[in-house]
Amino acid sequence: MRDVSANTDLSQLVAAAADLCRKPWRHAVIHVTSTPELELGAGLEDLDCSFRLEVRNPGGERLLEEDLELEIYRSGRDLNINLGWTDDQRPLLWHGNHPVWMDGVTGERCARPLDGLPLEALARRLRALLGGSANS
Repeated sequence: MRDVSANTDLSQLVAAAADLCRKPWRHAVIHVTSTPELELGAGLEDLDCSFRLEVRNPGGERLLEEDLELEIYRSGRDLNINLGWTDDQRPLLWHGNHPVWMDGVTGERCARPLDGLPLEALARRLRALLGGSANS
């Protein structure tokens, strides 16, 4: 299990993972909510936080249509990630042990969108970095 330490800020970790998985775009991570334990730098056993990822192209121009909402939380021993564009008309990704795409309006399961692979890669990378289960 990885601990959040003074050297490893979760927002920086998320931004670096997003920059890697969604090249060539750059991501600023805005912390929306978190558990008090996370803010104190404790372990990730009770992780529950939300972020907004603001996207810019390599020239620095904002790409509002590519902004993401990210929620990371534990359910039992498993780490789960909800990831989707800020436009609720687009599908969103739930990633636990496997990826599941859902319609942004109805919540019903749907096919992966054409531009969904980078989001799946980001979810997998975050799960790997943060420990997919509490006993990993």
